[in-house]
Amino acid sequence: MFVFVCAGCGAELTNPLSQVALPVHARQKYGNGAQLPVLMQPGTFAVDPDPWGGPWRMWDEIDPGEAAARGIYAPVHALSDSAPGASVIAPGDSRGTRLIPEKSSGACCGLDGADGPNMTCEACDLPVATRVDDCSLWQAVRLSPDAVHRVPVAGIHAPPLSWAELAEQGEVTPPFEPIPTWGGQLGTDHYWSWSPRWEAAAGQALAHLLVASQGQPVKVPGGLTADVFQRALDVLLPAGPPERRAVLAGPGQPSPDAGVDILLVPVHPQTGQAWSPAGPAASAYPVPLPLGVWLWLVSPRPHLPVPASGRLPQDVLRDDPLPIRPNHLFRADRGTFQHTLVRLPAVRSPWLRAILDNLTQGTSADLFF
Repeated sequence: MFVFVCAGCGAELTNPLSQVALPVHARQKYGNGAQLPVLMQPGTFAVDPDPWGGPWRMWDEIDPGEAAARGIYAPVHALSDSAPGASVIAPGDSRGTRLIPEKSSGACCGLDGADGPNMTCEACDLPVATRVDDCSLWQAVRLSPDAVHRVPVAGIHAPPLSWAELAEQGEVTPPFEPIPTWGGQLGTDHYWSWSPRWEAAAGQALAHLLVASQGQPVKVPGGLTADVFQRALDVLLPAGPPERRAVLAGPGQPSPDAGVDILLVPVHPQTGQAWSPAGPAASAYPVPLPLGVWLWLVSPRPHLPVPASGRLPQDVLRDDPLPIRPNHLFRADRGTFQHTLVRLPAVRSPWLRAILDNLTQGTSADLFF
């Protein structure tokens, strides 16, 4: 475990924290006026390898060679010129800091970090972090990499869970959830929707699926997996043979056969490493999915029960009325899809660039949120 300390005076700025993988939805901007929860689990931190926030440079100001050196292989609107490597924590895990009122920017319902670091060290007033809690953004504190140091904490350091332990103990992510919003008669309201986590996960996975397709049609398993991916694949890829086959693969699942081209695999939530198979399927393209999403896809529930109340036994769940479902087809998160695709070298292929250009022009709007 680690604590983060101020680079200026050495004061402790966080609780003891364990490192985990950065959630795929870390940069997601969801809807309009939605109240998204805290990004990181309490007691954890993740390192964002990419720059975040201002100052910004427009794409036409950047040499293609410089962009490629930063791992970006196709045009984007603008690139952040801030320092990479910020550590992201839950707001409740910060200590010894105070907000800078004049750095609140023009955000709607909270802080969006547009004015740069908005938290200082209480002991020496050095700007050390940026808090984000505006509507439609995941709540987090981003510790500035040039203003804090990470210090190990003495004690037992538990090793990452094994894949078998994760398959048995991992927490699933339901595909539907209520989304709180501002504007109700009591100050808040909500609507039932596809999970923002699923939409972000699908945005990342869809970019990899397109690369893995090599420009050929792709067939994914039926059921919820098809609901999430097949419509977009059918629209974005040409029809007709030959067809590439994708399957769900991972711990506790049957070994994929040699004829499989693409594997939908879980990502270890602590290490960020994707599960990899042995044997004939080792050469298949691995498409990463967050563990909670993958667990639900391999073991879907027939519906989302509503927790019981009153004197019913603890494990009993109500099945009447049935839960509300989203009133629209699944759509992947546009920002996560674009962020992922431009960082895959294969995007330099003309057919993938055409898909990216169509996305920018809005011709694929129905497929993305």
